Amino acid sequence: MLGPSGHSDTFARDNLPPFDQWPELPLAGFDYPEWLNIGVELTDRMVERGFGDRTALIGNGRRRSYKELTDWTNRLARALVENYGVKPGNRVLVRGPNNPAVVACWLAATKAGAVVVNTMPMLRAGELAKIVDKAEIALALCDTRAMDEITACAKESRFLKQVIGFDGTANHDAELDRAALEKPVSFEAVKTGRDDVALLGFTSGTTGVPKATMHFHRDILIIADGYAKEVLGVTPDDVFVGSPPLAFTFGLGGLAVFPLRFGAAATLLENASPPNMIEIIEKYRATISFTAPTAYRAMLKAMDEGADLSSLRIAVSAGETLPGPVFEEWTTKTGKPILDGIGATEMLHIFISNRLGDMHAATTGRPVTGYEAKIVDDEMNELPRGEVGRLAVRGPTGCRYLADERQKDYVRKGWNLTGDSFVQDGEGRFHFAARSDDMIVSAGYNIAGPEVEAALLAHADVAECAVIGVADEARGQIVEAHVVLVAGVARDAGTVKRLQDHVKATIAPFKYPRSVRFADALPKTQTGKIQRFRLREEAKR
Repeated sequence: MLGPSGHSDTFARDNLPPFDQWPELPLAGFDYPEWLNIGVELTDRMVERGFGDRTALIGNGRRRSYKELTDWTNRLARALVENYGVKPGNRVLVRGPNNPAVVACWLAATKAGAVVVNTMPMLRAGELAKIVDKAEIALALCDTRAMDEITACAKESRFLKQVIGFDGTANHDAELDRAALEKPVSFEAVKTGRDDVALLGFTSGTTGVPKATMHFHRDILIIADGYAKEVLGVTPDDVFVGSPPLAFTFGLGGLAVFPLRFGAAATLLENASPPNMIEIIEKYRATISFTAPTAYRAMLKAMDEGADLSSLRIAVSAGETLPGPVFEEWTTKTGKPILDGIGATEMLHIFISNRLGDMHAATTGRPVTGYEAKIVDDEMNELPRGEVGRLAVRGPTGCRYLADERQKDYVRKGWNLTGDSFVQDGEGRFHFAARSDDMIVSAGYNIAGPEVEAALLAHADVAECAVIGVADEARGQIVEAHVVLVAGVARDAGTVKRLQDHVKATIAPFKYPRSVRFADALPKTQTGKIQRFRLREEAKR
């Protein structure tokens, strides 16, 4: 079933799920050679095709052409192999904000045959340790401005042996940069198989225990040659901008894979706030935007104050469902499309989307070419149109967890169950209903309630707590903590801030509870299990 492998370190292939637990992967129309290296396809191959002088990446005050990106990544790849001993199949962690250096490190490690794990700079040492242990990562490449937490992780880790700094500011003044500058610009990339794992995308799930989704070299091309080609119609004249971290597969696709596959340019922002995005759109005349509905609301408000977003030809919305009023206001004010869609880390990118000629408010759209979707009950029976049920999807990409029992929950009878409840209308369009589990989705970020609870319980003032997601107009949902305090602790604003600051210092800051409610006791079953559903019901009243 699998083609040949170029990995001497067989960890990734050894830890794929058993074939009988895989989803069906219809690959018709996505034919690639047996040997394939995505790092080469997005750099050297683009130079060969005549894009060498065109701009590939814009960030931190610099433009880099496809030829410059190719040379840079070849030098980095040589350094990884010759100075740091990277072997094909080794896992390499990359940590940093959205900037060209992070993209270059990802591509270079891929050229060296590594399996890359991109991570957000917001993650703390404890969160990084779970990723390092799961993937048995020995080498990390880190922006020198974000070294503290990964260094702390390495000190306690039995796997992580080397943390090498790179300069994300474009000054090229860090250990990895200095090593690379001494190398020639040519590099014979590792001959990896199209079915070799190229990328591990981590997703926390509802338990806070990370799951690693395994993506092949071919998968990375499939999302470009499928969604980006069909839905976005990317051309070399496009300029991409967006807010999702490159550590998310949504961000890696929209801000690296899609533009580089088609000779377009990507603008990268370390702080992709709506004002900063607007500035970049105006400065570089960006044409395709990737962000969440929260940011589009802010951009609409800015237009009333004179912001010029006229260069955008497509706005892509994902991360949370796009409210109908935002769709209507955007299309009315800009005269341009805003395309809602749904993707998943397990599926790598968007698999159901609105189209330029077929977009409607409050709908997620139809499956991308190559994918099928249906609404099913708990026994996998397809439900009639108009009934809410579980979303099941299959296509050329699909869920393969790294050595994880939860594979059997996500894949059933060859279909991927995304954990979302949807309804399909009479015309075949899909409409989001709700998350099927307790995941909190806030401003496009997935937050596992139990992880926030664990952080709160580590504070001396907290006796018990329960965390839920509550509706919020600006963010979709916010994290709300219901806290029983230790006797004698004041129920005041000072305690709220103290607990919020503690969570921010313990786990990634975006996970902190924006609402904290104090209680005498939490609702429980007779066996002592907290009844979070009762808290959610109360929040709706």
